[in-house]
Amino acid sequence: MKKSVFALSLLFLLFSQNVLGQKEITLEDIWTKGTFSSKGVAGFSSLKDGRFFCRLDAQRNLLKFEYASGRLVDTIVRYQDLKAANKGEAFDFGSFDWSEDETKLVFATESESIYRHSSKSVFYVYDINSKTLAKPVSDKVRYGILSPDNSKLAFVRNNDLYYYDFMADGEIRVTKDGKENAIINGATDWVYEEEFAIWVGFSWSPNSDKLAFYRFDETKVPEYEMAIYGSLYPKQEKFKYPKAGEVNSVVNIFVFDTKSELISEMQTGTETDMYLPRMKWTQSNEILSIQRLNRLQNKLELLLADAKTGSTKVIYTETNSYYIDITDNLKFLMDGKSFLISSEKDGFNHIYLYGLNGKLQKQLTKGNFDVDDIYGIDETNKKLYFSSSEVNAAERYLCVVGLNGKGKKQISEGKGWHSISFNSNFSYYMDAFSSMNTPPVYTLRDASGKEVRILEDNQALKETLKPYQLSEVKFTTLKNEVGDNMNMYTILPANYDSTKKYPVLMYVYGGPGSQTVMNRWTGANYFWFQMLAQKGYMIVSIDGRGTGLKGEQFKKCTYLNLGKYEIADQIYAAKLLAQRTDVDSSRIGIWGWSFGGYMAGLGISKGNEVFKSALSVAPVTNWRYYDNIYTERFMRTPQENGANYDDNSPINHVEKIKGNYLLIHGTADDNVHFQNTVEMVDKMINKGVKFDSEFYPNKNHGIGGAKTRLHLYNRMTNFILEKL
Repeated sequence: MKKSVFALSLLFLLFSQNVLGQKEITLEDIWTKGTFSSKGVAGFSSLKDGRFFCRLDAQRNLLKFEYASGRLVDTIVRYQDLKAANKGEAFDFGSFDWSEDETKLVFATESESIYRHSSKSVFYVYDINSKTLAKPVSDKVRYGILSPDNSKLAFVRNNDLYYYDFMADGEIRVTKDGKENAIINGATDWVYEEEFAIWVGFSWSPNSDKLAFYRFDETKVPEYEMAIYGSLYPKQEKFKYPKAGEVNSVVNIFVFDTKSELISEMQTGTETDMYLPRMKWTQSNEILSIQRLNRLQNKLELLLADAKTGSTKVIYTETNSYYIDITDNLKFLMDGKSFLISSEKDGFNHIYLYGLNGKLQKQLTKGNFDVDDIYGIDETNKKLYFSSSEVNAAERYLCVVGLNGKGKKQISEGKGWHSISFNSNFSYYMDAFSSMNTPPVYTLRDASGKEVRILEDNQALKETLKPYQLSEVKFTTLKNEVGDNMNMYTILPANYDSTKKYPVLMYVYGGPGSQTVMNRWTGANYFWFQMLAQKGYMIVSIDGRGTGLKGEQFKKCTYLNLGKYEIADQIYAAKLLAQRTDVDSSRIGIWGWSFGGYMAGLGISKGNEVFKSALSVAPVTNWRYYDNIYTERFMRTPQENGANYDDNSPINHVEKIKGNYLLIHGTADDNVHFQNTVEMVDKMINKGVKFDSEFYPNKNHGIGGAKTRLHLYNRMTNFILEKL
């Protein structure tokens, strides 16, 4: 008996040394020790003359470098000077912005988050020449932004718009009716911030004498309430949140003239049940552009407004059979006569050149690929720089085309993901390149794409990773039931043996226009997946119908049936995986966060015959509980399309759940409310369905914080090890 135990122990030891010859990844490595943290280029920005760029060093000094030679030419700001200007006290800033003439810096300090993007801070203005630090506003306010001529700093306090006049050494209050959960001036309401990605609600005119600003009247918007724990009587936090089919804010745009101190309302039409998702000054100090979108979000208009009289005219109209995505691809050219705009009207997202008279001049990009982003317009040489998915929807490359639509070519090389930042005259750019198997490398390149020098290669991280012998991420495609190619990546288990069968964990998001299959460095989740691979799991992620960068039809075929085809593709893919000789078909799981958590809930219910376990973090469980801009864009209102709302919500399929199910949520999630999980749990209890759950007090949608993340991923890891 003793000999047998000894022999088994020896065999296990030898096996462990073979399988675990590589260094083991721990959750502490990922979430608390920073073992796998990659470096960036802090504070990088190009200076206006195009010859120089700046970046922060480790001591937070702002250094100036020459593009051509790479030599350090100056220290623009010494941290010790900042500290001295702050009366010798530490000066901890979260971010900074340049003034238009690059003589001043605006620092945001003591920043405090409001929602996902919005925040308030104490703002300082540092004069580079005199080395003096001004604190124009003593309290925490939102969005301190200098006027182009440096004479004023606009900000929002208690839902009212103000600016500090440096010449007069005093504050000017622009609006006076701001009120919490009622009137917002100069900022946006919750749903505009979340779904239109706009939170700064004001803009200086080119000549600094006018302030355009939003006014939101959210008086009639239903209020959502959530408890914040930590005191004897929990605080009830209330904010306006319009759910699907509910009333929206009434939104108006005004222009304040700082000379006359008069406010003019821009005429955006008599219909108030619509959206104004963007406003932007043209090259003229007198003309403001406004984008108007109907509530169905299938008709977009571009208005030009006279800043003085408020009169408007429509110069561009686009309609769509499904919906129109709002982007920041509207660019007004310096000639003052034309603009660029992106559209999916030919079936793919492309760039169009229009005159301010509303006439189409040229479609600049064409083909069966999507333009992802506009990086810049070199008007001197008449070139447009952009990124596209032409090579592969899972990758991004820098491309260029003439403003006449000719001469399109790809500039960047290196298979993976390129993020680009140009200098002012388009002679150089910084390329942040990575792949899922390669940490980011930051290089300076000239306009042709030739490497000038490396700014950061993350070599230290690469050396750190060597003992871990990470599994290579492999990118392939898989056909769905109707024959569409779906992008897919696979991480095979450590010491993979094709003769063995492995459990599979599928990672999904799946929301409209999204992607999880991206050949780029993804950080923490990547290392968690590698940790699971070390423990013998196969990780798979698939971008099915509804995901982005593969044309309008692939993305929008889910219209009015959000979730139906997306989960059908995941279930079908899981069935195909189950047929593989290296997959244990009885142990296939699915997990995701937010929309991905919603998908996991559909997977364990509608896909109960293939998924053994599912893990939903912060999931939508009923589309009736989610905000109206997002939900109605893809589903219209519950009043119009209620049957599809219900059929595609996990809460209505709980009786189908057979496998292991873990729900996780933060109790202070202002985005996907804790209500979603509570109501789902209630339904499962009433139907006698077994489940696991975990909640995180006072945590929002991101469930952030090092200790919290460690606890969260411990919980998820243990669930996978025990239930899959």
